[in-house]
Order: sequence, then C-alpha cells, then structure tokens
Amino acid sequence: MDIEYLPSYEMAWGTLGTIRPFLNFHAKRDALNIQAALEQKDVLTLIKILTNRSNAQRQIIAQTFKTITEKELSSGLKKALSGELENLLLALLMTPLQFEAYRLRQSMEGIGTDEEGLLEILCTRSPKVLANITSTYKEQYNKDLETDLKGETSGDFAKLVLALLKKKKVLGMVQRDTEALSEAINQAKADPGPWITILTTRDSEHLNKVFVNLESEKQETVDEAIEKAFSGDVRLGLKTLVRCVQSPNLYLAQRLETMKSATVQGVMVSHSEEDLLCVRVTYLRQTGTSLYTALQKQFKGDHLQALLAICRSED
Repeated sequence: MDIEYLPSYEMAWGTLGTIRPFLNFHAKRDALNIQAALEQKDVLTLIKILTNRSNAQRQIIAQTFKTITEKELSSGLKKALSGELENLLLALLMTPLQFEAYRLRQSMEGIGTDEEGLLEILCTRSPKVLANITSTYKEQYNKDLETDLKGETSGDFAKLVLALLKKKKVLGMVQRDTEALSEAINQAKADPGPWITILTTRDSEHLNKVFVNLESEKQETVDEAIEKAFSGDVRLGLKTLVRCVQSPNLYLAQRLETMKSATVQGVMVSHSEEDLLCVRVTYLRQTGTSLYTALQKQFKGDHLQALLAICRSED
C-alpha cells in the first residue's frame, strides 16, 4: 500500500522502536500546520505529524500549540475527530506514564474488570516504571492505584496483582525455588502463595532456570502445570506472568493477534519507542503474517493509516 506520509523522512534511528525523534524538528511549524489541519479537518496531515515525532517532541508541539492558540491540542483533536482515530491520536499526545496510567484506569472502569489489560502492564513493566506509573495515576485521577486495584480484584488474584505492582528483586536459589514451586502444586489444593512470591521477586534469568528445572521434573511445560493446578483469575495471572518472563515479545505479539482495537492501540503506542520492532519480528514468526499486513486485513480508513504509520513498514 503506497501511503505518502508513511516514510520516516528524517527520523533518527538506533533504537528498537518504530517511532524515533524527527531530526529536522520545528515545534512552531508543526503547531501551525496542525492548527491549519484542524481548521480544515485535514486528517492526513494530523496523522503525518503526530506519528512522525517522538513523544517528547509531541509534548513540545502541544505546549507550543497552546502558546499560539491559547487552546489545548487535545481539545482540538476531540472536536475534529471521532471514534478510534480520535482515541489513537489522543493516546499519542499523552506521556508514556500518563498513557499507562490511563490504560490501567480504563481496565478498571465500567462493568467488570479487564484482567488481561491490567496484567499486560503489571507484568511487562519494571518496578521503577510501575512506581512512576503509580505516582502519575495519583496525579491524573487523584486516586490511589493500589486502593483501586484492591477494589477491583479479590482473593489470590488480588494478592498477585498487588505483588506485581510492588514487585522487587530478591536473590534466591534455583533449586530451592524449584522445590518450593513443585511442592505448592503437589498439594491436594495447590497453594499459589509461593508462586506469587517467587515469580514477583526474582529476575527473568533466574526464573527461566527455575522453569527449566521444573519442566524437567514434571515432564510438562510450566504453562501446563499452572493450567492443571490453578483456576480462575489467578491461573490467568500466573500464566501471563510466566509468558512475560519467558518471552515478553512473544506475549505482546500474542496480544496483538487478538486484533481488538483497544489492545492493538495500547500495545503499539506503549511500545512504539521501545521495542515494537522486536514485537513485529516475533509477530511474523508466530503467525506467518507481518503485523503491517495483518492490520490492513482488520482495520480500515484513516484509523488504519495511523496504525500503519506507527507500525512503520512491512517485514
């Protein structure tokens, strides 16, 4: 598909993200072009600019726009756009921490809780980032993230979610941890406690050694062992956490496979400046189809063009 605004122009390379800083960056010029595009409802120009600037540059554009027009850029986008495209471009205007806080909030609002949405962020983010997200959540919503999570979850799943929010790295012994996990699922009623504690306090290298030992002992995958031993949300949570430890890129690629709009936008925006190239490669290996092609089969119109611009290119 030949889309004139998809080329990266003068984008800086050297990271594993698909969106990089625009080298020939002029905030005032971008702000004025966006102002004109909003007046004319020129959606392609909006997409072209906002998907070809890094998040830090987009923050400068938004501030410059406000200085020039005395209006919030987000308000202008809300007036000019609608639907999924509006949601996507507004997501690009948030800082990374604001967006993760927003996604957590969205996962807890309305009827029912989006457990998978919560787990994606809690399982893939480092303790330091989660602490920053917690602070941002407080600033953004005047609510305590831990309190909200307690109110939306219960039982062993609540214990897992809160342990993930406050996860920390503690040294452990591979053999001892293997034995603890094995004993926990060998009981008449499996005990998720040791699994929650060990999986949220050890680093990935250590845990992968534990998983190898456990799989050798049980003659089944860790995923299969959890499936047999546990049930409900805690089973979902532990399986998700294990998948993120074993291969975060594969986990995110599988999230994208759902092709649910909110999930796709969440993963792509969150990882656009971090590791979306790695997720793209894993998606192709996993499905036999590139993410760029898969998006074209599922989405359409200007929303599709914005997603393709973030995805950047065919693999």
